[in-house]
Amino acid sequence: MAAESVQREQFKALSPAEFFARYREIAGFSNPVRALYQTVRELVENAFDATETHGILPNIKVIIRRSVENPSHYTITVEDNGIGIPPQHVPEAFGRVLYSSKYVLRQTRGMFGLGVKAAIIYSQMTTGRAVEVITSQPGLKRIYYFKIRIDLQKNKPIVLERGSWRKSRDWHGTIVSITIEGDWSRARQKVIEYMRRTAVITPYANIVFVTPDGEVYYYKRTIETLPPPPKEVKPHPYGVDLEYLKALKETTSSPTIKDMLVESFQGVGDITARNVLSRAGIDPNTPPKELTDNDMVKLAEALKSYPDFRPPKADALSPLGEEIIKAGLQRIFNPEFVEAVTRKPSAYQGHPFIVEVGIAYGGNIPASNEPILLRYANKIPLLYDEKSDVSWKVVSETDWSLYNVSFPAPIIVLTHICSTKVPFKGVGKESVADVPEVERELRLALREAARRLRLYLSKKLKEEEVKRKLSVLVRYIPEIARGLSIIAKDIMGDNVGAIVTEKLVNIVSKKTSIDKQEIMEYLKSVEVGV
Repeated sequence: MAAESVQREQFKALSPAEFFARYREIAGFSNPVRALYQTVRELVENAFDATETHGILPNIKVIIRRSVENPSHYTITVEDNGIGIPPQHVPEAFGRVLYSSKYVLRQTRGMFGLGVKAAIIYSQMTTGRAVEVITSQPGLKRIYYFKIRIDLQKNKPIVLERGSWRKSRDWHGTIVSITIEGDWSRARQKVIEYMRRTAVITPYANIVFVTPDGEVYYYKRTIETLPPPPKEVKPHPYGVDLEYLKALKETTSSPTIKDMLVESFQGVGDITARNVLSRAGIDPNTPPKELTDNDMVKLAEALKSYPDFRPPKADALSPLGEEIIKAGLQRIFNPEFVEAVTRKPSAYQGHPFIVEVGIAYGGNIPASNEPILLRYANKIPLLYDEKSDVSWKVVSETDWSLYNVSFPAPIIVLTHICSTKVPFKGVGKESVADVPEVERELRLALREAARRLRLYLSKKLKEEEVKRKLSVLVRYIPEIARGLSIIAKDIMGDNVGAIVTEKLVNIVSKKTSIDKQEIMEYLKSVEVGV
């Protein structure tokens, strides 16, 4: 009787779509404020990946409209001029969680295409609206339209409407519209700041942003240099785990385990593969499918502990480059000084990464008691959890007095970490962990950029000191010239004042190394007899 009274546990499987519907906060959709910000972010990042990754100068248009029928509903529409989506893939791309073109090893803003599907699921749950997609690829003669919902239980797309029409102009790209429950009044500041920070590192893009209040932000393209596109590469042995090896063993067509290692990983040649297999106690000629689970454990340990692999290739990365960072900071802040440093590729745990740092000073930057920090990871602005980020740690621990910066000061520090796997701290992906290799590269990049700032500020201080001395010396020239002209007029004639002035200017120029013409210009501002 006691056993019958115990309530039996019910077991069932969740589809990926159901999982994200239940735990939507994992993808950043915890409330209407964050959801509005997150939806804009996901769509904008997809738009950039569809353009610059394929060598297209981006034209991005973002419009947020408030619903007339329900003021808490907002339609976010993002249009790009990218490569478009093949029409046969559109339903799956927007209607199936864990379906993406990004399952390759190269740097992109998003790796798994989860974000936009999470936005669509949130849309369905809060407004009941379907996502609308318009797309066309270069070379196609037609434009395609889809209206799609996600079947949460089956994790499958439901196409409500579809159509196509002939192009009247050579347009290509994608337009996505998602309607969600949002809170613009509380999300406004974050969304506007997100768009501004996106504009900072994309000076090669035209960006138009229209808010629900009718405000229009236009960031005009200032350079036509794109970041180098990332290339797809093989994984590095240090970055793989046992499950990856087991999956590889089942799918490989290599006849031997040695061939599988050589063909599947970067930096592994014939000799290296034999050395690794020797450490694992595995015959190099063994067919992969004959390896036992115990063999795979030994192989995984041997790959992790082998000390002589070449560092991972950086071909999969797409750093901004110093020119783009400087142009972006110039576009938004118009500083009097701007510099940028791009470090050489490095690696942590088998994942390649590059650190970049920019410093801007003066101009339209407001003075503050600490540097204004702009953080980016794979070109994505990070707006939340600043104090837990490794960039904050490095910047806040820097002794800025060593670089002639005294606060309050108008200074901005931009940090960019690009990697095939950025070491984020949590699922929110808003702060980067203080991995020693990343922290060291950040410190080195910041010091190099700060040293350039120190040179500029030292030069500026010297110039100001010289000008101060000049103002003291030059102040007396007109008076001396006038007095001498009165005394010596009868002997030297009417021109004595001009002669004395010229000689005094020559003396001051020699003493201060300031150009005579500049001294003469300064003299025009000195009032005689005051």
